[in-house]
Amino acid sequence: QVQLVESGGGLVQPGGSLRLSCAASGIFFSISTMGWYRQVPGEGRELVAEITGGSSTNYAGSVKGRFTISRDNAKNTVYLQMNSLKPEDTAVYYCNARMRTLTSTRTYWGQGTRVTVSS
Repeated sequence: QVQLVESGGGLVQPGGSLRLSCAASGIFFSISTMGWYRQVPGEGRELVAEITGGSSTNYAGSVKGRFTISRDNAKNTVYLQMNSLKPEDTAVYYCNARMRTLTSTRTYWGQGTRVTVSS
């Protein structure tokens, strides 16, 4: 069974930094695009950043220049370094990954990790 497990969320003051991690485990052949999304209550899930298997990246305009997405293919892990955090970055952050398993190729989601930016 494939799993994505996030870690690294928490409470941080405005202007601070956090690093989120998301590790994939289970039986699978490959991972292509990995990404981070976020969601606040009452709103839909929005893309924060994504990184392809070839390490091309794409960012939401609101985080460009402040957040950096990276991946370690040897560890099947994607990271999100978040700097200069603002209160409006407060959300539950979810990672996802498009993975090829024995039976299918589809996108898997983690359980989410909460980030709160507040003084």
